[in-house]
Amino acid sequence: MEQHQPQTTADTMVFRSMHMEDIPFICEIEQEAFTTPWTKGAFENELTNNQFAHYMIMDIGGEVAGYGGMWLIMEEAHVTNIAVRNTYRGRKLGERLMRELMKTAAFLGAIRMTLEVRASNYVAQNLYEKVGFRSVGVRRGYYTDNREDAVIMWADLPKRRKDSLGD
Repeated sequence: MEQHQPQTTADTMVFRSMHMEDIPFICEIEQEAFTTPWTKGAFENELTNNQFAHYMIMDIGGEVAGYGGMWLIMEEAHVTNIAVRNTYRGRKLGERLMRELMKTAAFLGAIRMTLEVRASNYVAQNLYEKVGFRSVGVRRGYYTDNREDAVIMWADLPKRRKDSLGD
């Protein structure tokens, strides 16, 4: 039996804000991607109570293929989470999603972005380096499930502000 391969053409991909009805799909991706996934309640709280939170969906052909989130505080954006559904991995979509998150942060006024990533997650670290992040330190025992260290990474964002004229 032939297995359906999701399309990833540019004309079927849309980035949009996350809505409450997206949360069940986001929770599925969380289960696939993380050893300590966020809960439905955590995402509901982010969307309804956190004035600093900005979450986006990567929609491909009407399916939630990935998502990313950040907190924007003053001129700094802190990536809270980013993940792509298993069936869409290996197609450079994580990079596209990360670049879109960075572009959105810059548009909203951020001049730099930070994140933490598991010390053992070399795939993610390579992706972040590819889009301009650099390692600046380590948070010892950061992850509660196994006390793994987190690598702290920072990137300068392009000067693309919402008050700018033109593209």
